[in-house]
Amino acid sequence: MKLTHGSDGFSLIELLVALVILSVSLLGLASLMAMTTQTNSFGSHMTEATTFAQDRLEALRVTPWANVTGNADQVTGATGMRYNRNWVVNTNAAGNLRTVTITITWNDRTNHSIRLRSAIPQ
Repeated sequence: MKLTHGSDGFSLIELLVALVILSVSLLGLASLMAMTTQTNSFGSHMTEATTFAQDRLEALRVTPWANVTGNADQVTGATGMRYNRNWVVNTNAAGNLRTVTITITWNDRTNHSIRLRSAIPQ
């Protein structure tokens, strides 16, 4: 069996170029994974915050009309994140409708907040 010239395999330079290309692509993939994890974490915190705001709103809806007042508290989510919850209640001029504004704030390296606004009729 006779080998032809140039079919001896890969040269060291070709192998090094291939390793550099592979390394650059793997570094890009690693940064993408880090960003994906951070985005998923933010989505989880946003979902928890929205759920806590809705829970407070539902509790205010079943509270007797005379006892619907503003207040604040702090709740901890399943992820261990602490959320500050503040709700403000305003009564309209006719006295038959209360507007509730619930604000949830949290900090996961950056300050975030959401606001839920609703009306509760008498």
